[in-house]
Amino acid sequence: MNYPKIAIIYLSFHCEPYIDDVVSALKKITYPKDKLEFVIVDNPHPDYGSSIRFIEDTVMPLSGKEIPHVTLLAQKENLGFAGGNNEGIKLALANGFDYVYLHNNDGFMAANSLEPIITAMENDKTIGAAQSLMLLHPETEFVNSAGNAFQYLGFGFCGEYRLPLRDLNVPPVKEIAYASGAAIMMRADLLKQYGLWDSDFFLYHEDLEYSFRLRAVGYKIALIRDSVFYHKYQFGRSISKFYWMERNRYGTMLMFFRWPTLFLLAPMAIVLEIGLWLFAFKGGWTKERIKVYQYWLKPSSWKLWLGKRKHIQNIRKVNDKELFKNSVSGIYFQEKSMENPALKLVGNPMMKGYFYFIKLLVRW
Repeated sequence: MNYPKIAIIYLSFHCEPYIDDVVSALKKITYPKDKLEFVIVDNPHPDYGSSIRFIEDTVMPLSGKEIPHVTLLAQKENLGFAGGNNEGIKLALANGFDYVYLHNNDGFMAANSLEPIITAMENDKTIGAAQSLMLLHPETEFVNSAGNAFQYLGFGFCGEYRLPLRDLNVPPVKEIAYASGAAIMMRADLLKQYGLWDSDFFLYHEDLEYSFRLRAVGYKIALIRDSVFYHKYQFGRSISKFYWMERNRYGTMLMFFRWPTLFLLAPMAIVLEIGLWLFAFKGGWTKERIKVYQYWLKPSSWKLWLGKRKHIQNIRKVNDKELFKNSVSGIYFQEKSMENPALKLVGNPMMKGYFYFIKLLVRW
């Protein structure tokens, strides 16, 4: 097969508990190591500080020998998920790499992970970005994400989470709503043409925004079944970032959907807001929810996001109906302990019925 050059971007954020598995996986990788660059971007952790010295002692001596050549980019401050990865992407684009693969801090690749995803993208140029099949670790018999799910009011979550792998029935290449930023392959030429990841997101929903940006200009986002990435996923760590998830959910919806669509979504969105306040009271996240409102009450916030909206609406080539393709109607928590009877018995059925109504009306 043809072996394009790939830059693997590893965003280090207190990587000490995870780096041994990452290095072991890189030693076993079957893709030609001379076609790879392992770019470590160190984002200093607010509690643990920088991992630079640790990386210099444990990883750099193996560079270009047992593992692909390593470039270490030390950051003075935490740039967030999008901003940190962008530093690695910039290096990749400046050095002529064909593809960029974002590799999550707390995961590692299967030995033959790269060949299937490159083959799929080389064979189908309409795939703008692709995600590896993510399995939980150490519970490798369960799925972490078989492509991320987009709920039509802006929520995103792991598709097929905790589904037994033996029950997963997907083709080798499957079109999905959006790709998880934990294990995503992107084309360098599209990053140059349509921009890097949006650093204003800081963290959460930046992968949704990038996938939707490519979908808006006519590209597909795909899951590549035989490209496997193992992820030491912790659900609780995500839910603690409630402010960023909600702030960015509103922003993403504002950016991509036309005003008539947002108008049609508004009644159900208002009902959902009431439910989210109840959820925040129960979970102790009312302060984060107030912060979200405070952010969106600032004129500067609206100026920023309306500017993003103008850009997206100017470049888009597909309609809202196409963007809703592969969307889901309900909100499904990733852990059974988080399930709410009111959501399951009332909220999700209401949202399901409303989604059918939306799909019938949205033709633009």
